Amino acid sequence: MPQVDSYKQGTPCWVDLSSSDIEASKAFYGDLFGWELDAMDAGNGMTYYMAKLQDRYVAGMMQQMPDMAAAGAPSYWANYLAVDSVDEAAERATAAGGNILFPPDSVPNGSGRMFFAADPTGAQIGFWEAGSHHGAGLVNEPGTVLWNELQTNEVPKAVAFYESVTGCSSETAAAGDLQEYTQLLVDGKSVAGAMKQPMEGMPPFWMTYFNVANVDESVAKAVELGAQVFAPAFDVPGVGRMAVLGDPAGAAFSVMAGESS
Repeated sequence: MPQVDSYKQGTPCWVDLSSSDIEASKAFYGDLFGWELDAMDAGNGMTYYMAKLQDRYVAGMMQQMPDMAAAGAPSYWANYLAVDSVDEAAERATAAGGNILFPPDSVPNGSGRMFFAADPTGAQIGFWEAGSHHGAGLVNEPGTVLWNELQTNEVPKAVAFYESVTGCSSETAAAGDLQEYTQLLVDGKSVAGAMKQPMEGMPPFWMTYFNVANVDESVAKAVELGAQVFAPAFDVPGVGRMAVLGDPAGAAFSVMAGESS
């Protein structure tokens, strides 16, 4: 169902944008997806913006941390997996060969607890233990997250990490034009994907897919708003139509109209 009130461990539950130009990002996504933004104090003089559709939060964004900006870090969409305990998950992540980038910590106002890690192939991923905020309250609708996908050249190595940390399972089969596509499963339900990187020279990362009613119209609108087109709209048999874009601050994301939810 599009409305979600809780997430089982191992399920992608939230995405947020770390932007080098938060004002440009707010304007871009507000116009593209119709998001309303609630500003929240993130401490240390920082503001976190919660994007809302249909009175439910669907994503977040904030200005890059000063140290990241000083280091010239790119803007990016971060993906988060739900866990029952970030402290226990962080221990499992270390044991499974991950690198803790940001240790378990509490988010202000009792929203929850989180940590960031790099999996053994180098892809960065967040882990979220829900407090008052469980994650996205609306998914699979235009303007909300439709799919989360790990892109890495070492899929089996990465998948073994996520299985160890969250207890999810996986299955690999042909999908669309790909002979091999791995799905991460929670209680037998497909919750995320993993595939070999389609472009050479890219570091491993998690791609965020946003649902749109019409991919071609959304791409044209995004370009008018200042986006770059990394991969023009294309069809994936049995899956849907999609395109890969870069927002005005440089963060990559995909838009997709699926053949089914």
